Amino acid sequence: MPLSDQTPAGVLISFEGSEGSGKTTQIARLAKRLQAMGRDVISTREPGGSEIGEQIRNIIVHNSKGDEMCAETELLLFAAARAQLVREAIAPALLRGAIVLSDRFLDSSTVYQGIGRNLAMGPVNQINRFAVGNVMPHLTIVIDVPTSVSLERIRQRASDLPDRMERENIDFYEKVRSGYLLLAKGMPERFVVIDGTQSEDAIEKQIWAAIEVRLFKKSASSSAKKKLAKPAKKKTPTRAAAKKAPARATKNATKKTVARKPAAKSSPPAARKSARRR
Repeated sequence: MPLSDQTPAGVLISFEGSEGSGKTTQIARLAKRLQAMGRDVISTREPGGSEIGEQIRNIIVHNSKGDEMCAETELLLFAAARAQLVREAIAPALLRGAIVLSDRFLDSSTVYQGIGRNLAMGPVNQINRFAVGNVMPHLTIVIDVPTSVSLERIRQRASDLPDRMERENIDFYEKVRSGYLLLAKGMPERFVVIDGTQSEDAIEKQIWAAIEVRLFKKSASSSAKKKLAKPAKKKTPTRAAAKKAPARATKNATKKTVARKPAAKSSPPAARKSARRR
């Protein structure tokens, strides 16, 4: 197994979502924040993240015959790249205590090849687990956007032409989106769904809040409480209160003196009778 019997000191956070959901942007922002805190951070992607993995990526997304690739081949290629990435980069980083941010992980195969390509989930899950062994995300963040928004963002990209995965039709991406939401609903202890139509700053803030609660075990309201908690101000007595204070003190002192005065001793019955006879 990639991690043998050792308990990793590090943390694996995977980011999932449809094409154009904004995963790459948020991973960069989170990495910067964690590094500013002095944490050891590794950012990687799937397929890719290693020399072998990048070559497999090129076959999957840019091969001239890619449109002829069958779903089973696609699944196995993703799994091969993932197996190499886990053993070459992710597992060693976790063992040394690093925080690993992965742009996609095994849930992508479950959704894209299992649900999107209609492959049987049994074999998909078995292949996934064989590839990753005992390396599973501690937290999976799904950045969810409507399919129309996803496709529009792909069209607006000014860099390369859409790759083979990005050229899929709207029905495929509807299935992908539904698949992620289904996974998140079934495993709420690991998944967090973020609305990807918000501003980048708002998304970053929500991701960080989820990480604090899920991984750093920090109460969601603790930071807010700290900001609100202010030292109590000493009350300054008013002039009227200052004038009344001495009078109150004298009155209280008098009460105490009266209370402490010993009661007069009463004469015994025999003495009282003698006094009456006289």
